Amino acid sequence: MPKSTGQKLKILYLAKLLLERSDEKHPVTTKEAIDYLAAQGIRAERKSIYDDMAALEDIGMDIISIKEKPGGYYLASRQFELPELKLLVDAVQASKFVTTKKSRELIAKLETLTSHSEASKLHRQVVVAQRSKSQNEQIYYSVDEIYAAMAANVQIQFQYCEWSVKKELVPRKNGDFYHVSPWLLTWEDENYYLIAFDSDSDKLKYYRVDKMLHPEQTTTPRKGREEYEKIDVAQFAKKTFGMFAGEETDVVLKAELPMVGVMLDRFGIDVAMRPLDETHFRVRTRVDVSRQFFGWLTGLGKSVEIVSPVSVREAYQNYLKEILGEYEESRK
Repeated sequence: MPKSTGQKLKILYLAKLLLERSDEKHPVTTKEAIDYLAAQGIRAERKSIYDDMAALEDIGMDIISIKEKPGGYYLASRQFELPELKLLVDAVQASKFVTTKKSRELIAKLETLTSHSEASKLHRQVVVAQRSKSQNEQIYYSVDEIYAAMAANVQIQFQYCEWSVKKELVPRKNGDFYHVSPWLLTWEDENYYLIAFDSDSDKLKYYRVDKMLHPEQTTTPRKGREEYEKIDVAQFAKKTFGMFAGEETDVVLKAELPMVGVMLDRFGIDVAMRPLDETHFRVRTRVDVSRQFFGWLTGLGKSVEIVSPVSVREAYQNYLKEILGEYEESRK
């Protein structure tokens, strides 16, 4: 009997059927496979289905064949398991630098990596509305352009913005372009940051990628390699608060015992820590002393105290007095 049309595509359609519609609770029967192929204009017999499933197994697809009636086939394993996809969906939803629109697009793509029935479980997990999200839809192209500039070893130019009361991104410096040498993209505090060397100030600076507009490569070679290679990237996030640079200083903190987890989360498992008394412990760590560091301490209230150096302790006292003074002044 002559072969029907589409036979060369038959095994590809069977693989597609298994990927999209099969899982342990929803095996595809031989009849369903034949009907599915018929809908694609491909005629198939039972024996050819058996042979094609065996061929798909030979190339590495983990296909389980169920002998008990009504029988069927399903993929036992995939490139991503459902718990892994749920984890990725959570990461996309939690990422502030990913816009709501892009979040939905990415999650829809993740759903294609499992069966339709399993994908519905991912869809029920989607709660993007009302989350704090970036409004800059160009961020993905910005990241791509920055990586391309780093690969080409050239500088970039861009407009850097800040939010206005009208909730609009307004370029700083009257719209003048910044020119920097990009060295590292890092994700911190749920935002994407660029670490770049600024030749005008002769130092490394940090820029939030979602606040960058129109980044473009230039033909100027990058500068600042020596400065970049001096930083310990692994320790960078531990000592920098809110990605605001400050004077790097060794500080000693006294904290109540319930704060142990807070300190480990902030400074890492290797931070120098020792018991002080029955209710307190002491932490020694290196931080960039800035108003953001003081703000973090303020949020911990009386549970954490700066012990040394005296200069940082006094600077923190002045920070608190300045805030209190504003409130006292407003009552007059």
